[in-house]
Amino acid sequence: MNLHRAYRLLALFYTVLLLVGAIALLAGGGTALSLAQLALGAMAVVGLWGYILKRGFMNPRMWRPLAALLAVAAVVQLWAVLNLSLSGELLTWMLASAIFSVLLVVILYRYGDRDQALWATPEELEAARRLEALLEEGDGPLQAEASDGQRESRVTVTRDGDGFRASVTRRRHAERESFEERFHHPATLVFFLEKFAGVSVQDFTRPDAA
Repeated sequence: MNLHRAYRLLALFYTVLLLVGAIALLAGGGTALSLAQLALGAMAVVGLWGYILKRGFMNPRMWRPLAALLAVAAVVQLWAVLNLSLSGELLTWMLASAIFSVLLVVILYRYGDRDQALWATPEELEAARRLEALLEEGDGPLQAEASDGQRESRVTVTRDGDGFRASVTRRRHAERESFEERFHHPATLVFFLEKFAGVSVQDFTRPDAA
């Protein structure tokens, strides 16, 4: 069994577990807390399938906070199991929820990393391929400049080990700011350049080619 198939079986197991919980609630075997846990679990399972299928579901910014929420909930539930006198039904819900949350926390944290191809649009992936081709055509950095009448941006892009580094200088009236960002995937770099620097791949040249 390869790793991808193992992940699919894991996601199927969590999905079935979620359905069992939903059936139990419909049969009257749960509380308001159980309903909240089930809703949280449903969101986590969506993220789990997205991670396994390499597809971006909803907004990437929501998954790491959800992972943190699951981690906090798991700790609170384990504390309650160990320190409070709970009914058998509530004890079962809390213990099962805490145990099965651990792996989801790790997976959702990874899934929420914006610097992945799965969060890129087809246009960003195509622009990323063109940017990589430009970088491979010769040595040295790529540079681009952009102006919208009020703000000017100057960007330098270089290879940084297995990733990429973007150095940005922005000017607006008398104000000037400079910063650097590093990326693993070029499509994330393209998104950053278009959103925060106002430049596209077509704007890039080499300093000696200007």
